[in-house]
Amino acid sequence: MLEEAQDQHNPLLERVKFLSIVGSNLDEFFMVRVAGLKRQVENGVLECGPDGMTPKQQLAAIRERVSELFKAGHECLRLQIFPALRKAGLCVADYSQLTSIQRTNVNKYFSETVFPTLTPLAFDPGRPFPHISNLSLNLAVLIRDREGTEHFARVKVPDILPQLVPVTPVAKEGVTKKKKAPAPQYLVWLEQVIVANLQSLFPGMEIIEAHPFHVTRDAESAIQE
Repeated sequence: MLEEAQDQHNPLLERVKFLSIVGSNLDEFFMVRVAGLKRQVENGVLECGPDGMTPKQQLAAIRERVSELFKAGHECLRLQIFPALRKAGLCVADYSQLTSIQRTNVNKYFSETVFPTLTPLAFDPGRPFPHISNLSLNLAVLIRDREGTEHFARVKVPDILPQLVPVTPVAKEGVTKKKKAPAPQYLVWLEQVIVANLQSLFPGMEIIEAHPFHVTRDAESAIQE
């Protein structure tokens, strides 16, 4: 799949799909194969498989190979696909790169569409750690109250909304009316929009930092429970 994504003879959006399949295939691999190897290590299994490696050695080899695969995938996305998309008039931008007018439009979308779907969950000695559903995208948020006490909270990025938010394009100055170049279409990641508006979720709190994460769970964990 990665080679198909890197192949410049394939249509551009097909290359995007191939790269997304790389990610979903890796998730499934970790949910099944890697999870099984981790259980073997926890149970003290030392027998070698057909490849002559113990479960622990297999995990080390997998980590090395997956790290290379991730690096190649990110380079493909950052150095090949994103520049080609921009050339075709589709720009996936960071929230920090948006103009003030674009941010206003995106923030309005947050208030009207995203905000009602969010349920932040705090974690402290009085509250159990919230359940993180498999493969869900989340934000780990560190906040500080007025007394100076720091708290950890988790915000789930809603999967019912598009993960890329369209941004209303801003017309470029100096373009004549006779020959107007097509305005580029801007998109920004949903989690970045949420991070930029976290103050709406935690009024009166200071937002110290926020980081996106997701958890890949053992595919057999539900059966074992």
